[in-house]
Amino acid sequence: MDGHTPGEPVDMNAVAVVSRRGWNAVEARDRTEMKNPAQTVIVHHTALLYCAHPRDSVSELAHIQHMHMQERGFDDIGYNFLISGDGTVYEGRGWGIVGAHAKEHNFSSVGIAFMGNFNDELPSSVSLSALLRLLHSGVLHGHVQPNFVLVGHRDVAKTDCIKPLLCVCSNV
Repeated sequence: MDGHTPGEPVDMNAVAVVSRRGWNAVEARDRTEMKNPAQTVIVHHTALLYCAHPRDSVSELAHIQHMHMQERGFDDIGYNFLISGDGTVYEGRGWGIVGAHAKEHNFSSVGIAFMGNFNDELPSSVSLSALLRLLHSGVLHGHVQPNFVLVGHRDVAKTDCIKPLLCVCSNV
């Protein structure tokens, strides 16, 4: 049991985010602020290790950040937030910072990645609940427009990145 029964209401007031300091992120080389609240939320998966334990998640976050900065030449980890299998939300670039997760869409979107490979199965219900709470918080605090569009990475790029989530997140 992962703490949330499908069909039950999600407590939209509670979203805890582990800060960059909390997972020992390397300092970003550069940060560009978004000019407006995000119009689009793009959901990704890391297509790497599934993480459901904080120690594994922190190690995997460091690996992803290193890969993005050293191998791909990004200024930082590409995603704004990442969600582990236990529903923990980790700050990537955070709110209001342009990500590097979907070419041609980065300046008007927020990128949120589930940690693991979800081409053939959905993230856990506790992870999906964390996504809903994070989105609610983003709208509530003015980081995401109330009428935002929720898409998977595969909807804006030629990629297999993440199983379609339309049926899962239709009640955002």
